Amino acid sequence: MRIGVDYYPEQWNRELWKIDADLMAKTGVRYVRMGEFAWSKLEPRDGEFCFEWLDEAISIFARNNIGVIMCTPTSCPPLWMYETYPDIARVGTDGNKVQTGIRAHRCLNAPMFLYYAKRITEILAKRYANSRAIVAWQIDNEIEAYPCTCEICRGLFRDWLIDKHDTLENINAAFGNSVWSGEYSDISQIQPPTAYPMAWQNPALCLEYSRFSSDMAVKFINDMAMIIKCVNQNARVTTNVWFSQNTPDFYKLFDLLDFVSYDNYPPVLIPEEEGEVYSHAFQLDLMRGVKQSNFWVMEQLSGPTGSWSPMSPTPRPGQIKGYALQAMAHGADTVMHFRWRTANTGAEMYWHGILDHSNTMGRRFKEFADLCRTAAKLNVIETTQIVSEIAILYSPDNDWAFSIQPQTEGYDYIEQLKLLHASFTRYGANVDIISPTADLSRYKAVIAPAMYIYEKEATENIYRYVIKGGTVVMTNRSGVKDQNNNCIMEPLPTVYRELIGAEITEYDPIGTLEQTIEDFSGSQFTCTAWCDILEPTTARAYAEYKDTFYEGSAAVTMNRYCSGVAYYIGTLCDYKFYDSFAANIMKQTGIPRLMELPRGVEVTTRTNGADDYIFFFNNTEQEVHITLPKAMYSIIDGGDREKLCLKPFDMDIVRK
Repeated sequence: MRIGVDYYPEQWNRELWKIDADLMAKTGVRYVRMGEFAWSKLEPRDGEFCFEWLDEAISIFARNNIGVIMCTPTSCPPLWMYETYPDIARVGTDGNKVQTGIRAHRCLNAPMFLYYAKRITEILAKRYANSRAIVAWQIDNEIEAYPCTCEICRGLFRDWLIDKHDTLENINAAFGNSVWSGEYSDISQIQPPTAYPMAWQNPALCLEYSRFSSDMAVKFINDMAMIIKCVNQNARVTTNVWFSQNTPDFYKLFDLLDFVSYDNYPPVLIPEEEGEVYSHAFQLDLMRGVKQSNFWVMEQLSGPTGSWSPMSPTPRPGQIKGYALQAMAHGADTVMHFRWRTANTGAEMYWHGILDHSNTMGRRFKEFADLCRTAAKLNVIETTQIVSEIAILYSPDNDWAFSIQPQTEGYDYIEQLKLLHASFTRYGANVDIISPTADLSRYKAVIAPAMYIYEKEATENIYRYVIKGGTVVMTNRSGVKDQNNNCIMEPLPTVYRELIGAEITEYDPIGTLEQTIEDFSGSQFTCTAWCDILEPTTARAYAEYKDTFYEGSAAVTMNRYCSGVAYYIGTLCDYKFYDSFAANIMKQTGIPRLMELPRGVEVTTRTNGADDYIFFFNNTEQEVHITLPKAMYSIIDGGDREKLCLKPFDMDIVRK
């Protein structure tokens, strides 16, 4: 397992490069990432290239057997480019150019930006793509589905719509443009969403623009990757992502890339409220599920963060090591810490790295060094994978659509997925988070929350899975919209009505109000935000409402369909319900459960087919003790263990 750091030689005096490389090698650093913000150093003036400094930096690290992840610098065009070609600047939803001076303000479709981006990428590729020192390539940095509204993007959006819908009449029909006299009589009238709140605008238009913007980001990344691959087809190429304001479609983004990379910044403060989900296990499982393969963390928490907001608290003892190992437990084979040195200049000078401004090897450095020593012991798990019996379906379309039209106060798509994920992992289960169109046949249980936007392939996939004997769990706001983000004029949940064996006679968006449901065993739970009032046809009530005018109506149902079973959760509940529900689902489907885990302890298993390696991570601020079912060998400390004593944010890995 490989530990690395992000490094910026262009920001430091040359004398430090060798000092840093020597210390990294001594500490156990395997990789460095560099170059993503260095365009002005690589091309200080149009057509004037300077690579000698980068050659020197790479050679220093190579002499220390430290591999280099080379980044293309296209996130930060030099100021001379903005000055010479002002049209490369992105245009906001208000129609005004985004002010330049910080990063990522270029339009991905601007012709002159693309010319220069392709040129610098090709020159870098020809210079370094066959270098033995380069272990991988990163395209751009934290790419987003930028909603640019410049004239180029407007024209491309119109072309994209015509390619998809064929005619203006079809676009009018798909958008429902008879509302508010919005029908287009000429293609020139098609405009991107404006600066008005999304909920005020045509939801079909808004969703299509999110799809278009994502497609443009995907095209840009693929075009740059192809340039590198043309020089060296064996080059390993990726891009790094995070959950951003304009999150692209991860499935499309990484489809043609070699592996997924994620920027991971888990919280350092543990919330006092017991049921609040704070673990980044969900994000890590989602990243692994994008290509259903192990992935990299390209940026990992190293210290207090502070740039876009005031500084956060510093990582607590154990978190730097523990959170890196947590990422590995969920499928990360390489973890790169951001950054080696805390910047002395610029807006990110308070986004702390391993070494502080003081240039001393403090507490965080010592913990990082301990992490490197531990990672060196984990070669035995490098060839392992995570095999899951449970899958959760994540849909970019649903994510975008809920952002366009928020349903009610307290209703959040991602939070609903996190709650369900947390409840199944609570019992030590591996969980994959995958596309609704992925192969579901190997899973004993599939969780399909809020399947809001109808997608024919996904719907057929879910039906096929249940018909063949699978167990599916669906939730409120499923089957609401068609593919164009317009409401379907049928009883909810429309296309899933037969599958769940119930109809929704009415719904109540209760927001922050709280109500009570009671399940079949007599246990009562709090629900909030949303209440579907269900009338079973072939289903049975799993839980019923206990108050307000729909007291006694079904809130949760269970339906046997062909050879399988479909559950439907019509409301949003507190964590206690989801924990109880997950335990029942796992019992019914024969998925093993660890029933005595202390809350906050995460258990994940990686396997090579012959041996299983179980990761026990204490993601709490209290010491915990765990009794193992039998003596197991500790990969980290050596020797057999019958009991584990884990300090806060500590991890042990045992061979089953």
